[in-house]
Amino acid sequence: MDKEKILNLVIESVKDLSEELDNESLKNSDINTKLYGRDGNLDSLTLVSLITDLEGKIYEQFKKEIVIADERAMSQKRSPFKDINSLTDYIEQLLQEV
Repeated sequence: MDKEKILNLVIESVKDLSEELDNESLKNSDINTKLYGRDGNLDSLTLVSLITDLEGKIYEQFKKEIVIADERAMSQKRSPFKDINSLTDYIEQLLQEV
């Protein structure tokens, strides 16, 4: 998988969400932008919105259906939703398994 393409999709989705939320810290997102959890910019509802958006964009881009928020994601020691980098890595891993 092309990690750069995945990263760009994640950043694009976060920036789209930032406009809806009027959240300045998300407008200039990069690989280190905190998403969810301690110091995160998203609450659980906006995280779900982000995940739903990403699943759609990933299907459009890669023609693969994945479920980002599942038991495995929730049970990991280091949350894949912590920041853009960890979410990108997790999506890349999911796409490799499909």
